[in-house]
Amino acid sequence: MRLTQGTFSYLPDLTEEEIRAQVEYCLRNGWAVSIEFTDDPHPRNVYWEMWGLPMFDLKDPAGVMHELAECRKARPQDYIRLSGYNRQQGYQSTMLSFLVQRPKEEPGFFLDRMEAADRQIRYTTRPYAAQKPPGQRY
Repeated sequence: MRLTQGTFSYLPDLTEEEIRAQVEYCLRNGWAVSIEFTDDPHPRNVYWEMWGLPMFDLKDPAGVMHELAECRKARPQDYIRLSGYNRQQGYQSTMLSFLVQRPKEEPGFFLDRMEAADRQIRYTTRPYAAQKPPGQRY
């Protein structure tokens, strides 16, 4: 199963040049760029772990690309995403977010059915990867 989250998720994975072009777009608009990673890609897990602090006031995409390379070295089996944050309105908004790395095998999710009061049926999804402890999921 191929995880689809964020912008470009239905397109083939972006190349390094395409990622660099998106970073340039973020910086040209004055957006801070952050790198986040996770081994639990559940759609409701919106708070991924941050790789360092968001990069404010950068002008050269080389800084972001260097940090991305370091994150990939340290977390080769995790999902990694880049996000561009706009703080120019006085509050922070995510303007762009896309995956830049995914594990070689993406096990997907299973649908869990539960019976509740009054014969109601409730469903939830759980990632197969979360059945193993963190750090051993991929």
